Amino acid sequence: MVCISHATGSNGSEVGRLVADRLGYRYVDEDIAVQAAVKGGVDLDTLADEERRKSFLARLLDELTRGATGEAWAVLGPMPAVAESTPGDELRGLIRDAIEETAAEGNAVIVAHAASHAIGGREDVLRVLVTASPDTRCARVRQAEHLDEPAARRAIKQADAARADYLRRFYEVGEELPTQYDLVLNTDKLSVEQAAELVSAAASD
Repeated sequence: MVCISHATGSNGSEVGRLVADRLGYRYVDEDIAVQAAVKGGVDLDTLADEERRKSFLARLLDELTRGATGEAWAVLGPMPAVAESTPGDELRGLIRDAIEETAAEGNAVIVAHAASHAIGGREDVLRVLVTASPDTRCARVRQAEHLDEPAARRAIKQADAARADYLRRFYEVGEELPTQYDLVLNTDKLSVEQAAELVSAAASD
C-alpha cells in the first residue's frame, strides 16, 4: 500500500499514477470522497464544503456529479437520496472509513485525503510526501491553469492553507513535518519518472 501526499504543483498526482502503473496497483484519488458520500447518503457538495471548504476539490466533485464518470462512480452506481444534514464529525468519519476500506483491499496507491495520516500506523503502508519549491510549483500551476503569476501564487497559497486546515481538522496535525513520512521527494529536479522509480523501489522492498 502506498499513500502519497503532495503539495499543489509538485506533480504528486502524476507520480502516483505512474507508481500505480509500475506496481500494477489501483490508483485511488478523489474516488474516496465519492465512496464516502455514497455510503453516508451525503450530497457531494456538502462533503466538499466540509472537507476542503469549497476549494479545488469542490469543483472536481461538481464535475463528477454532473458527468457521473470515473471508476468509483461506475462501480458504486447512482447517488442515494441526500441526507438533510450530516455533522462534520460524521463526514470526517465517513472519509476515514473509506480510506481504511480501500487499504484493506490492498494493492493501491492512494493520492488524496491525507491517507498517510489515516492509515499510517499500518506496517504495510509506505507514506510518501511529494513537494517542490514555491517557484517551481507556481510555474507548473501557471502552465496547467493558464494563470498569470500573481493568480498562480494566490492559488498555491490558498491550496496550502486548505491543506493545513484539512490536516488540523481531520487528524489534529498542527504542523506537517518530513518525519511524518517514510520518503520525501523534491521534484524541483526529479522528473515524474525518476520520482516514481524511487517510490516504486521503496514500495517493493
